[in-house]
Order: sequence, then structure tokens, then C-alpha cells
Amino acid sequence: MNIICSNSGKEIMEDMLDLISGLPFEILRRILSLLPLEEAVRTSTLSTVWKKVWAPFQVDMDFDTNPITNHEDCKRVIQVIGTILRSYYDCPEVWKLCLNFPESKKDLIVLATKGAENEVHFEFSKREKISGKFKLKLEQTCQGFSNNPTMKASFSVLKTLHLRSVSHLAQDLVSALFSNCQLLESLKIEKCVGLESLDIEAGNSLQNLAVLDCPDIVDLTISAPILKSFSYQGVLPQIHLVNTLNLVNVVLNLKDGLGNNEFDCEEILLLLASLKEVEILTISGWLLEWLCSAGVIFRCLRFQFNKLKELRWIDSLINRAKRDSLACFLNIAPILERLFIKIERTNSSVPCPYFHQYWHEPHLWMDFATIESNTSQLDHLKVVTFLGFSIKEDQLLLMELLLKKASMLNSMSVILPTNRIWRVVKVSLHDQQKQASSNHQNQIAVLSPTKDFFFGFTEEIYSGHCSTNA
Repeated sequence: MNIICSNSGKEIMEDMLDLISGLPFEILRRILSLLPLEEAVRTSTLSTVWKKVWAPFQVDMDFDTNPITNHEDCKRVIQVIGTILRSYYDCPEVWKLCLNFPESKKDLIVLATKGAENEVHFEFSKREKISGKFKLKLEQTCQGFSNNPTMKASFSVLKTLHLRSVSHLAQDLVSALFSNCQLLESLKIEKCVGLESLDIEAGNSLQNLAVLDCPDIVDLTISAPILKSFSYQGVLPQIHLVNTLNLVNVVLNLKDGLGNNEFDCEEILLLLASLKEVEILTISGWLLEWLCSAGVIFRCLRFQFNKLKELRWIDSLINRAKRDSLACFLNIAPILERLFIKIERTNSSVPCPYFHQYWHEPHLWMDFATIESNTSQLDHLKVVTFLGFSIKEDQLLLMELLLKKASMLNSMSVILPTNRIWRVVKVSLHDQQKQASSNHQNQIAVLSPTKDFFFGFTEEIYSGHCSTNA
């Protein structure tokens, strides 16, 4: 078959590629129902037709008083949300709730995006800019407003709830909504400006929780007996984990540093102690550095991470202080199997302040030989991966330390920002001379800082298939 290309032919080809947009709305909605909600929402940017598919159903509700203090008004909104959950739940759709307050001349807009997999996203916005600090308490212990069987059935199908940009105007509405979701399994709260305190008391259903990018948060308290995964991103608040003995995977991505909060060494150690049973931990490197600078000696603590199998260390750079802090932290992870070290240069650096060591004599920032001798053997470590690596002395010394301490190491690799992957091995001076004569195109050698061996870097052939998420 011959294909002749021209300007008109190009237009025909483009029209042929967009045949899907010409399908009836019912079929387009059916296609969307087969996609994860976040991917389905992205189709709204494909064309005008797809944008019309996502045109929201609008519901206007007038209030004579502010729903923050009016129980009946919240009840009315919850009933409307129950109706949304019952409507065509097999296909995604968007509802726009316009909550109007004529007396105060304020409007609260709520976009409710409902997915096919028992998932709803609520995004709160205001037509008028209103600032205000507030506290949010979410409980699944009360009965809420779902007293009739129909309403209870509506909320029982809801398994995933995503709350975005909650403001002080909506705090009581959100609390009432959460109290009705008795069988909720996953909750995400993000970008809530003004939220100072978040208290979540979940029942026996919540398994996954994420709190992301709430810049004003100071205190976070969580009680969830079967919670398995907890992810936090943003500034460092006081985090209190109560009745969370089933946690397996925890992320503490403190990319925004301390914010306006205070650094309390005792509080951080209590937090780490509450995480001692987790199997997978992601943590910001600057937090370990600050603890060590404040005088904490990890191997002298009363607890260890005896179940930790995978550690993901993230920071904007590796320097001497961070390198040595990580080495000290490894002393309390005796069965660690996988270590991922991710350098995110797009993150801001969090400079460490000067601490008066009030617990112990200073024990870090000595020569590297002392740090090396005080680091425990890593008898279970099998995989080490560096992401965003650059060949600098501090990083090479960390690699050297891991190569010496991990007797069972199967793989050490470096993933560049371009996703090129290099396998790293230790090469003696004698063997390097032999390899240099072969002049292999996909191999490089770097002399170790101690000058007693080489790091051999060999590029992997199928590097494009490796994930760089850490």
C-alpha cells in the first residue's frame, strides 16, 4: 500500500487519528470508565469534544447562614453528595456545587470529580479570596447524617477520597463528609492553605493516608488501627501516630524544611520510635543530619528498625555531614536489604543550624576512617541504587563504605538524570590496568578517594526500562 503525503493529506491523517472524538458521548464516557481517574481527567485537554465530556453538572445552593456553624446546611450538602455518589457510578463525571451566602456576599465552589472505581476528588475554591487559619478534625467514630438505608448505601461504596484546597469555610462540611465514609480505605489531603492542625481518627477501614503540601500545618495527629501506608510531604510539623501498629510503608518527604515550626529533637525521636516496625521507609536526609548535629547517636538509642527492609533516602545533595549521618542511621537497620539514595537537585537545600550538643559529646564530623569503623556490618544489604548521582568525593566515599560493609551485596547501580544506568563494581589497581588496555566503550573507571582501588562503571544495555522512582 502506497501513502502519498501532502498538506491536505496531513489534515486527513490528523482527522483519522482523532476518530475517537467523533464517537457519541455515552461511548466516550464508557472509555473514561476504563481509565484510572487521574488519567481520565487528563483527556479534558485533548480537544474541545473531550472538554465537553467533562462539563460539570452544576448545583446551586443558597444559605441564609454560614454552614460552618449550621448543622442543617451541612446536612443538605451531604444529601446532595449522596445523590452524586448514586448517579451513574459506572462512569466518571464532574459536579459543581456552588454554595452561596447572600448575607456575607461569599461563595464557596466545590468541584466533585467522581471516578468509576469508588473514588471521589473534592476540590474547594472561593470566588472571593478569604484567608484564615483553621483546625480540621476528622472522625469515623460518629454516625454522621446517613441515618436512612439509601444514604448509607451511597457512602458505603466510597473507598477513595481526595480532598484538595480545603479552607476554613469548608472545615465542618469536610468533617461531616468524612464521618459518613465509614468504609473509606484511602484518603488524600493536599494543598490546604491555612490548615494548622489536622486530627484524624479513623475506624477499621482506612489503610492508606497521604497528607501533601499543606504549608501552614503545625500539628498532625493520626489514629488508624489498620493503616498500612502513610505518606507525608511538605514542611516538618509535629507528627503524632497513635494506634498505628500495622504501618508497613511510611514516607517523610520534608522537602520544604522546617517552615515556621520549631525543631524539637525529642519529638522527632518519639516519631521515629513510633515507626520502628515499618518495613519500607522514605526519609529526608536533612532530618538525619540535624539529629546527628544535635548530639543523637543512633546506635545508642533504645529502639531499632528491626523490620526495615527498604530505606529510601532523599535530599538535594550529598555532602560530608549527610553522608556520615546516613552511615550512622544504618546502625539501627540491622536487616536492611535495599537502599535507594535519591538526589533531587530541584529541591531547596535545608541548611543545618548550629546545635549545642546537650546529650552527648560531638561524635560526627571526624575523619572518615572513624566513621567507617563505627558503622555496623550490613549483612543483609543486597541492592544499592543511587539516583541523580554525580562523581564527587563524598558520594564516592559513601559508595566505598557500602561496598566494604555489605558482604552480601548483589547490585550497586547509578541512575543518571537521563535514565542511563551504570553498574558499579570495585576494581583493583592491577585489574584496572588490564581493563584499560581493552578500551571498552561503555566502561569508565574512577579512582577511589583512598587511592587503593578503582570504581568500575559499566553501562547497562537495557537502561531505558528501569524505573527511577524512589
